[in-house]
Amino acid sequence: MSTPPPPYVPGHALLQGRTAVVTAAAGAGIGGATARRLLEEGARVVLSDAHARRLKESAAALAAEFGADRIAALPCDVTDEEQVAALFDFVVERHGCLDVVVNNAGLGGTADLVEMTDAQWDRVLDVTLTGTFRCTRAALRRMKAAGAGGVVVNNASVIGWRAQRGQAHYAAAKAGVMALTRCAAVEAAAYGVRVNAVSPSLAMHPHLVKVTTPELLRELTAREAFGRWAEPWEVANVIVFLASGYSSYLTGEVLSVSSRHP
Repeated sequence: MSTPPPPYVPGHALLQGRTAVVTAAAGAGIGGATARRLLEEGARVVLSDAHARRLKESAAALAAEFGADRIAALPCDVTDEEQVAALFDFVVERHGCLDVVVNNAGLGGTADLVEMTDAQWDRVLDVTLTGTFRCTRAALRRMKAAGAGGVVVNNASVIGWRAQRGQAHYAAAKAGVMALTRCAAVEAAAYGVRVNAVSPSLAMHPHLVKVTTPELLRELTAREAFGRWAEPWEVANVIVFLASGYSSYLTGEVLSVSSRHP
């Protein structure tokens, strides 16, 4: 038996006046939900995504709702170091500060290990793990230089902890994101920056429907204690918590956003 999603939680000005960057923020997934939640909590948000058209459409819709002065967008492929540097330079030049970074960009896929090619492995690792590294490095360099603290929140996955057939590359990448989060947190604490991660199990969005079979979705959903998948905004709520002052003594942690049972 499944339980219905809870009512949508209104904003409480938890990030009033802060400047935030969200990668892979176009569309209806966790990135898009996070951008909206940050705006509802009072932040100025710079959206980024590798898909320029979808990014432009998402930014226009949010600007119409929250005001153009609080929304900016810049395409960025996280596998390209020059584009990553340009994104973070753009944020600092536009707003004069960088307070929150949400590293949401990731790439999955399904292939048994014996059939997986080097190209498949490399592509998933480059976007999901190395892309998170590039953005975290860029953020920490600028936050350290500014000396005003800051927060980085990475998007991991329960697959970084739990095995699933056909997901060796994605699982390795997400486990790497968790380890990167812990190591970065130890280093960044010296200059007042916190680094944490969320680890969702099953959050529904249109892209997941396209790349996952109905049979697998039913199987995964049945393993959730609530008998349903998470709404993207439910994951975004935990990201907001990690970005806010409510988690001021929390760093190097990976929070499971999951109702999954064995």
